Amino acid sequence: MANGDVYEFEALGHEVREPRRKLEVFPAPPHVTTVVMSSDEVTSLCPVTGQPDWDTVTIEYAPDALCIESKSLKLYLWSFRNEGVFCESFADRIAMDVMAAARPHWCKVTVTQKPRGGITITATALVKAEDMSGEGQAATAAGLTADKAIDWAGDPT
Repeated sequence: MANGDVYEFEALGHEVREPRRKLEVFPAPPHVTTVVMSSDEVTSLCPVTGQPDWDTVTIEYAPDALCIESKSLKLYLWSFRNEGVFCESFADRIAMDVMAAARPHWCKVTVTQKPRGGITITATALVKAEDMSGEGQAATAAGLTADKAIDWAGDPT
């Protein structure tokens, strides 16, 4: 609660036993200029081999009117556990989803994939409010993000 207001959340304050692909928000306090949220307990799958990837995800954004509620973020990140996604697409997807949910001035997402085969991958996506056209927001809402498969000829499928 803030200033006597009661916020209605679907996850926070409720028993939730499964992942959810929904980010909940609350009104941003007036003097908060930057929010950083980080988790080193994120897993996803390699979209080609199906092997697990362990990631550290850091989300940094400048709120306009809304902030991301942290329990919904935990459930959101959990929803990728059984999904095949490249590290680079993962960073982009999270940034676009944060932009769609909270509409901040900008959002920067860094995903660092723990080493597999001796290689660590770090991908950063930066999205600014002015980058979000009506088409971009509609595509994100429809689930049409950069994590779609690409065949070996380089054509999106």
